[in-house]
Amino acid sequence: MAAAGKALVESLYASLARGDMPSVAAVLAEDVEWWFHGPRRCEYMRRLLTGEAGQRDFRFRPRTVTQIGGWVVAEGWEGKHAYWVHAWAVDAAAGVITRFREYFNTSVTVREFGGDGDGGGGASPPSEAALWQSKVRACVRGRSLPELVLAI
Repeated sequence: MAAAGKALVESLYASLARGDMPSVAAVLAEDVEWWFHGPRRCEYMRRLLTGEAGQRDFRFRPRTVTQIGGWVVAEGWEGKHAYWVHAWAVDAAAGVITRFREYFNTSVTVREFGGDGDGGGGASPPSEAALWQSKVRACVRGRSLPELVLAI
């Protein structure tokens, strides 16, 4: 079932590339929760999904798509001035995306922040190992970007 979330997000990007907005809408929950971090002028995905921008104003071509539990993280860049990371929360049973986190020109590290293992629901400190980390250095050499840690 874990690969289903990744396949769903990959289908969303393929639909965006074709300009097939009905297929995009079909994989988004009606009340999808949205969060954006970056310069407001770079809210390309919001403008694309709401119809404010045309399909060719900005193209999202993910370089990597990785499943991490119920989240799928996609990363892409178009030159040294447009680097993005998207984190999609997928409800695999319903086959829809329920939450979306967009980071533009920001380096992201994903760390696990889960229960303490005793079944009591307590939280443990973030693990030392990153579950996923931006590949930002591959596209924006010599440029400094703010770094965020996304805890899941």
